Amino acid sequence: MPSTEELITTFVLLWAVIDPIGSVPVFLAATKGRKPAERRHIAKVAALAAAGILLFFIVAGEPLLLGMSVPLPAFRIAGGIVLFLFALTMIFGESKPEGEEKLLRSVQEVAVYPLATPSIASPGAMMAVVLLTENSVHTVLDQAATACVVLVVLAITYGCMLLAGPIVRVIGEGGASVVSRVMGLILASVAATNVLEGTKEYFA
Repeated sequence: MPSTEELITTFVLLWAVIDPIGSVPVFLAATKGRKPAERRHIAKVAALAAAGILLFFIVAGEPLLLGMSVPLPAFRIAGGIVLFLFALTMIFGESKPEGEEKLLRSVQEVAVYPLATPSIASPGAMMAVVLLTENSVHTVLDQAATACVVLVVLAITYGCMLLAGPIVRVIGEGGASVVSRVMGLILASVAATNVLEGTKEYFA
């Protein structure tokens, strides 16, 4: 069973890649003009779809890689690089809310796209859950604990979507953008660590 410190580290990483606060402006834009009941339904479908996507990658992500003869150290390095690039877009490019709101113009089923993916279950989140549940490093209990942490972060994301109006009134869209950029800086540090650990494991 992972220690409390490990669970906190996992929670921080998943919070950074899922970014519940950053999904709030996207949810507001996606559900503009809809009735409260419809907004709640969209939030529930988006959270459940994101949970299904991330749990699938926890269970089947590594076997898929092994089936394609991709060594996990190589995936750790590649995943770290992609996570780092993703973090750079959060820090220097368009923030998550600004970038994903543009996707809404041509989207009809907003609960699945862009809310469930790529807003909540982003490519970075998919790679993160695979790296956090590596079979050669983590036991079944560790992986189950990681899955529980994923569900906790998604539950918080669901709550943030339900409270989207009050949250944005408090922090403003600019505040959500600042939070997204801070999470990007944390994510960049984690990504660099993954690259270093993958390189060490591969050459060892």
